[in-house]
Amino acid sequence: MAMAHTPPSKRSVEALLVGLLFGFTGVLGVLYGARTWLPPLASKHGAGIDAMLMYLLVSVGTLFLIGHIALGALIWRAARQSRITHRLTPARTEWAVSAALGLLMALVAEGGVLAIGLPVWSEYFAATPPADAVLVEVTGQQFTWNVRYPGADGAFGRTDPRLIDDASNPIGIERSDPAAADDVTSVNEIAVPVNRPVRVRLRSKDMVHSFFLPHLRVKQDAVPGMTIEIVFVPTREGTFEIACTQLCGLGHYRMQGFLHVVPESEFRRWMREQSGGS
Repeated sequence: MAMAHTPPSKRSVEALLVGLLFGFTGVLGVLYGARTWLPPLASKHGAGIDAMLMYLLVSVGTLFLIGHIALGALIWRAARQSRITHRLTPARTEWAVSAALGLLMALVAEGGVLAIGLPVWSEYFAATPPADAVLVEVTGQQFTWNVRYPGADGAFGRTDPRLIDDASNPIGIERSDPAAADDVTSVNEIAVPVNRPVRVRLRSKDMVHSFFLPHLRVKQDAVPGMTIEIVFVPTREGTFEIACTQLCGLGHYRMQGFLHVVPESEFRRWMREQSGGS
């Protein structure tokens, strides 16, 4: 029995429609990804993170669009032929071209991210904190952020796990230590001055939590048994949410705190009030 053949004109229309489908998919994907995804920036180092993400979105989006348009064009061209044609190039050349294109895409997409991101990494993790940086100790626990400032003497008092009382002494401060006398503590509330470096000393009491300030582009896991320091400079006044982005238990959804970025004078007044001064 003879096999039915699709007329060339019908194959051309079908190929054109399928090619356009791939092309429009690429265009729509790029338009969807071009939206504004991030909240307004409120930190110095965050500009580098935004630049890194923008570069990644633009480079990968461009490759995504080119790939879909090329695929659509090849489908449209090949489907109009009545038989399979011979190879345009030897197999070795195809392998070489594919490898070269793969390396080029990796270099464009990942090389640019590294070039932009490594200075941000150094500023965020490896930089020596300035002498005037505000030191804040943040200890995560289910489902609270415990906050402590060293007070006027600049030194934290000793802590002892045996002294931990979730109601009155959640991180086990040893009150008999003279350095602990002026420590300032709070729960789920952090105040820092605007345009001044902030040095966060991050810890966890029970499990892995994640200290996340989306507006300041700050995100760092708090790991039990480790003390991790991050440095950032808030550049915009306001109140910003502190979220935990690790699933840390049934109450994870309510582990929320607030960072208050205020003028220097207001920060000093808040510290006096918290320490019981006038």
